[in-house]
Amino acid sequence: MWHVSCLVSSRSGLRLMGCSKWRAAFNFGHLRVQSKLSVFFTMIILFTYLFYCLNGYCDSLPRPVYDQQSHFQNKILLNDGASPEQELGAYNNASQVVREQLSDLSNSDAPSNNISIANNFGSKKFPQAIIIGVKKGGTRALLEFLRIHPDVRAVGSEPHFFDRFYDKGLDWYRNLMPRTLEGQITMEKTPSYFITKEAPRRVFSMSRHTKLIVVVRDPVTRAVSDYTQTLSKSPGLPSFQNLAFRNTTTGLIDTSWSAVRIGIYAKHLENWLRYFPLSRLLFVSGERLVTDPAGEMGRVQDFLGLKRVVTDKHFYFNQTKGFPCLKKPEGSSRPRCLGKSKGRPHPQIPSEVLHRLRDFYRPFNLKFYQMTGHNFGWD
Repeated sequence: MWHVSCLVSSRSGLRLMGCSKWRAAFNFGHLRVQSKLSVFFTMIILFTYLFYCLNGYCDSLPRPVYDQQSHFQNKILLNDGASPEQELGAYNNASQVVREQLSDLSNSDAPSNNISIANNFGSKKFPQAIIIGVKKGGTRALLEFLRIHPDVRAVGSEPHFFDRFYDKGLDWYRNLMPRTLEGQITMEKTPSYFITKEAPRRVFSMSRHTKLIVVVRDPVTRAVSDYTQTLSKSPGLPSFQNLAFRNTTTGLIDTSWSAVRIGIYAKHLENWLRYFPLSRLLFVSGERLVTDPAGEMGRVQDFLGLKRVVTDKHFYFNQTKGFPCLKKPEGSSRPRCLGKSKGRPHPQIPSEVLHRLRDFYRPFNLKFYQMTGHNFGWD
C-alpha cells in the first residue's frame, strides 16, 4: 500500500515521511471537526443569550438610544393645528425608531403591585402619577407641557381604565403604559376619574402611593366650556340655560347635567380623601396654567419629584388662541399649540344665567378652598 512506504524507522521510533496526499486528507478531516465544534459552541452561546433576554436578565435600553431619545424629548414643542394625541414637535419624527422599539412586547401574567415587565428597552410599570381631572380644566395642556420633560413618559390617549375598562384587569392596564427607564416616571390622564365614584378605591388597590393631580377651573367657566365642546359635536343641542336649569322661572339648577355636576369639586374630593391623604394630591389652577404656565409647571415638577426642566423659556402666549403655546424647537419652522379643538369661542350666555349659576357654586367653592387650603379666587 502507498501509505506503508511512507513510514521508516528512526532512533525515536516511527516518523511520518513526506506523503503530501496523506497529510492533506488528514488535515482536511481535522478542520471539518474543528468547524463543527465551533458551530456547536456558537449555537450554545446564542441560545443561552436568547434565554436570558427572554427572561428579563438583559440590560435595559442601551445608553446611545436613550441619549438620543432624551435629546429629542428636550426639544419637544407644540405646533399649530396638531392633534393632541400626536407626539410633540421635532421628536415626532426624529425619535420614531426609538418609540417603535419602546412600544411593545407584551409579557405574560405577573399581576402584582410595583412589579414591572422588563426587556431590553425598559419596563412597563403602573403609573406613579395620574392626572385625574377635571374635564375642560386644562388637563391636556398640562400633560403636553409635562411631556417635554425627559424623565416623564406618558400615555397620549386617555386609558379610561378606572372608570370604563376596569374589568379588563391590571395586566391590560399596565401593558398600555409606555416603557420607562431607571429614573423616569410613568403617567396617564383621564379627567373623568375625578367624578367616578369607584375610581379612588380602584386606584388605591393598584397602589396607595400613586400621586394624583387635579386641574381645576372656575366651575361656571368650565361648564360653559363643556357645553361649547358638546355643541360643536351636536349643533342641535338645547340652549345652555335650558340644560342648566330644571325650571328657568325658579332658577333651580339641574345637578344631573354633567356640565354642572363636574364643577361641584368639594363633593368629588370627599370621595378621594376617603382613600388618599391630601398630601398625595396636587391641585393645579387652570387659570394660572394660562397666565403663568411656568409657575404652575414648577409646582407640578416639585410635586412629582422632578428637576425643574420645564421653565418660562419654553412658553409664549398665543393671542389668537388665548392660551400659552410652546416655542418652536431648533430646526422647526413654527411653534406648536394645542389643536383646533382647544380655545373655541364660547357662545353668549345671558348674564342672569351666569349669575345664578355662580350663586349655586359659591358654597361648594368655599368648602373646596377650605378642604384644599387654597383660595382659587373664583368668587
